[in-house]
Amino acid sequence: MNFAFNSLDKFRDFGLLILRIGIGLTFILVHGGPKLLAGPERWEQLGGAMELVGVGFLPVFWGFMAAFAESVGALLLLVGFLTRPALVLLTVTMVFAVGAHLILWEDDWSTTSHALKMGIVFLSLIFIGPGRFSIDQMSKK
Repeated sequence: MNFAFNSLDKFRDFGLLILRIGIGLTFILVHGGPKLLAGPERWEQLGGAMELVGVGFLPVFWGFMAAFAESVGALLLLVGFLTRPALVLLTVTMVFAVGAHLILWEDDWSTTSHALKMGIVFLSLIFIGPGRFSIDQMSKK
């Protein structure tokens, strides 16, 4: 049985491609895109998360940056271009999302778990990299 799973090692880069496309599309369509299109009122709410680190100014700007990271960062992840910098932005955004859910909005862990899980995935992908089927890897050749 172990032999059957070991033979899948040669498809590692294909698995990373599926992961990048799946997460990238989901984040663009379900998270970042709607937040980006929602406008300044929503951005101000999102930017309020900066209060966690004592930054109370420019909440609209910070909220826009979070929506930007979740949409444009996800697009960069999807195509595998500037993947690691995009993942750093996405990871930081998820850290603030977890904090905002738990501390500012007093949500429970079931509501917060999505941001936490995605933050773990993004952090892991920083170390794993985008795989062979990415613009980042093609530009190295």
